[in-house]
Amino acid sequence: MSLRFEVCVDSVESAEAAQLGGADRIELCSALGEGGLTPSLGLMEVTRERLRIPIAAMVRPRAGDFHATPAEFEVMRRDLLALKARGADLIVFGLLLPDGTIDVERSKELIALARPLPVTFHRAFDMTRDARSSLETLIELGCERVLTSGQEKSVLEGLELLTELTRQAGDRIGVVPGGGITERNLPRILRECPAREFHVSASATRDSRMEFRNTRIPMGRTLAASEYSLSVADEQRVRRFRSLAG
Repeated sequence: MSLRFEVCVDSVESAEAAQLGGADRIELCSALGEGGLTPSLGLMEVTRERLRIPIAAMVRPRAGDFHATPAEFEVMRRDLLALKARGADLIVFGLLLPDGTIDVERSKELIALARPLPVTFHRAFDMTRDARSSLETLIELGCERVLTSGQEKSVLEGLELLTELTRQAGDRIGVVPGGGITERNLPRILRECPAREFHVSASATRDSRMEFRNTRIPMGRTLAASEYSLSVADEQRVRRFRSLAG
């Protein structure tokens, strides 16, 4: 059985590169530098017009932790419905309580709003206090997938827990390793972890097309990357992942 993989993207350019490279689906976000936030409706619409492969749409209203205020939760509800109406094939979100457990009641509400679309619980899972118990909670909620690095900085560092979680899940939920997967470490991950899907950025840096540049002024945080250096999905890297996946 061939492996399946999704590429996380935050631009139409990256989405098209992922499709050309052979990705099975994309996870569409904005602000990947912040861990991925809700894409704009314009980005969702244009990407849907140009892609044939499934689009998993991120619902995350801000960077930072995964405990939503009542106002932020209302934003999530409305964003989810808007993305669903504009052609999303899957919905991606994550909600936690302050004690580090899954926010069951509000997750139930978002899952009900998402149906009949499948739901992925994103790497908020990696911030839970008990991965094994949280996995059972997500199964009870009816999530189809959970994206996780094994509660470590990268999949390679979290490989032992990832392998355990994949076996615990069986066919009840898809455990999707994601976080720091490269062409070099994927073969080891495949040898040690029985997961059948994985999540990559497959990104590369390209230079801005701007000819005139004012490099004195950063348009974001002082330590952010330059506006003239863009991170985009690379078609050839996606092809290499596709080749490794079989």
